[in-house]
Amino acid sequence: MKKISALLILSLSLSLNNVKADEGMFLIHLIGEKTYADMVKRGLKLSKDQLYSINKNSIKDAIVLFGGGCTAELVSKEGLLFTNHHCGYDNIASSSSVSHNYLRDGFWAKSKQEEIVCPGLSVQFLIKIEDVTEAVTAKLKLVAQNEITTKLPAILMEMSNKASEGTGFEVRVSSFFKGNQFLQFTYQRYKDVRLVGAPPESIGKFGGDTDNWEWPRHTGDFSIFRVYMDSTGKASTEYKASNLPYQPKHFLPVSIKGLNDGDYAMIYGYPGGTNRYETSFGIKLKNDIDNPSLVKLREARLKFMLAEMVKDPAVKIKLASSYAGIANYWKFFDGETKQLIKHNVIGLKQKEEAAFVIWAKDKPKYNNLFDSIKANYDAWTPYAKSKVYFSEGIMGSPILAFASSLKTLETALTSTANSQEAINKAIVSTKSNYDRFIKGENIASDKNILAHVLKAFVMEVEGYQIPFDDFYKRIKTNYGSINEELTYKRFSEALFENSFILNESKWNAFIAKPDTGILKRDIAYITARAFADNYNNKCKPKFDEFNAKNYGFQNLYLKGILDMKKGSVLYPDANQTMRVSFGNVKSYSPKDGVKYSEVCTLSGVMEKYVPGDYEFDAPAKLIELINAKDYGQYVDTKTNDIVVSFITTNDITGGNSGSPVLNSKGELIGLAFDGNYEALSHKIAFDGELNRTICLDVRYLLFIVDKLGGAKNIIDELILSKK
Repeated sequence: MKKISALLILSLSLSLNNVKADEGMFLIHLIGEKTYADMVKRGLKLSKDQLYSINKNSIKDAIVLFGGGCTAELVSKEGLLFTNHHCGYDNIASSSSVSHNYLRDGFWAKSKQEEIVCPGLSVQFLIKIEDVTEAVTAKLKLVAQNEITTKLPAILMEMSNKASEGTGFEVRVSSFFKGNQFLQFTYQRYKDVRLVGAPPESIGKFGGDTDNWEWPRHTGDFSIFRVYMDSTGKASTEYKASNLPYQPKHFLPVSIKGLNDGDYAMIYGYPGGTNRYETSFGIKLKNDIDNPSLVKLREARLKFMLAEMVKDPAVKIKLASSYAGIANYWKFFDGETKQLIKHNVIGLKQKEEAAFVIWAKDKPKYNNLFDSIKANYDAWTPYAKSKVYFSEGIMGSPILAFASSLKTLETALTSTANSQEAINKAIVSTKSNYDRFIKGENIASDKNILAHVLKAFVMEVEGYQIPFDDFYKRIKTNYGSINEELTYKRFSEALFENSFILNESKWNAFIAKPDTGILKRDIAYITARAFADNYNNKCKPKFDEFNAKNYGFQNLYLKGILDMKKGSVLYPDANQTMRVSFGNVKSYSPKDGVKYSEVCTLSGVMEKYVPGDYEFDAPAKLIELINAKDYGQYVDTKTNDIVVSFITTNDITGGNSGSPVLNSKGELIGLAFDGNYEALSHKIAFDGELNRTICLDVRYLLFIVDKLGGAKNIIDELILSKK
């Protein structure tokens, strides 16, 4: 493994000539001289130490992992953070009420005293990165091949905990190149993060689901937070009135100079996940079963939720965050399949695999590799739909998802090995889960979701994988034909009427003195367990077997690719570790006769504006500012307008939401927030011609803060560059 680790470091330092367009999410600490030279050739004016340094302040010190899966950047000496509106959405919604509806009206703290505490929100700073491949490999040698997928997480967790013990830091060991390399990341977490500003939802989500993943785009997708440290200058554990604004090692100056087609663009962030070394067999399963099933189930959930959200502002606030999360990847997975098919990615992968077979013909360890992969997929495919319909369907009903979680409490209560302390811990966890469930539960929509998914499961899943005796036989006996929609509506009504989970007094009595007899008689728990037990008995063992074998095959395949492509630039799949990508601001032509500009302006907002519309409404004050052309110092001199967004050729994926888009001098010019529909295959295959990153222009952000929000105090914190 020493040789492989050295190869990876070397490969990242070689020429980019054989990489299409601007493909590559590079580990920032492994950028070599040749790659750096290419960045400079493209326009970069910073030294390598300014990009990343373990001993000196660098751009990496201004970038944070925001919440559970976004990126944010420091923009002032007092800990001010910019990120996307959809990244801060849950905290904006949680801070809102019908009387103080910050989703609808926006929020601007005119002083630090007005900032809103966000319980549970934290940010993480990257401290250092170390290669621990040899240590992990030594431990894996003691593990049977078919047990690696189940035991590897515990091994990495044990190493992480040991490395972080007594340090005050958090450590995570992550896998790269399908287990051919392991790196250890050390982070510092700050837990006092406060909401400073957010535009009205009609700006922050302008265009809604219709414009999601589309260009042109006119969404003001930003929110503003501040990170705090304790009074001694150390990482804050939780909110305290005595905490002080964080003083960063580095923060980003903000450029209001403007941009041109072809300008250098660089993006830092924490991309969540790609799978660009997937085989043709995996893509076929995704296209044929996984994505279509997921899209169909999410589409139904969204329909039922939206029907209730449009009726009542309070329901909209309650469901807003959940709805946004479901909708985002509903459209993504639909578009991903279409683009994978359109660009014949399976055919391209098959050509790559055929080339690998030719290269490996005299290397015995790779004999029959793709025959083995095919056999593994053939064995799993009949069960794949069942897995999706359980996780996205049955567990897509909030009440069933919560009811299923009560199994942990039942196990704690019935296990003779558990102490009272373990039982108390399970009770505390259950209470916390219940509070989250109740906070987000809307009975009207959940009733319809439940009825729909119960019918969908029996209609779509193979008969031998259905819990017929444990569930559907009772349905048929007590509620009607298992083929009729009315049957499931009757059952759903009965469940919501009779489950003690939704009866406050009965729930409080139960959790004060948990009784497994009460739990096992509850209609919601019985239903959830019928499907969970069915999945665990019939589907999960098949998936575990498939997953274990697939890990071994993928590990071997990547080992071969690293050898076969020695000397080429190979970057690891995204896995929520800090990466940098570089490219250019760039217009494009998605199809014959169509040319898309590199920028969108407020004129386009007016073209789309529909008063009172759920997706295309806009605040009256914004319309006044546009009509008066009151743009101040944020006006774009080329268009005589405000540039709302722009596109670049950078390679990003989910997790890069909120990432800073930097110019050649390391100044902030925008926030990455989306990709374009024509390249939604990017998690699997990067499209060098059509891939674009959609970015909020920072001048629009500042314009909204200043002219619409009147929060000049925020503007005054920034260092604005006009040159």
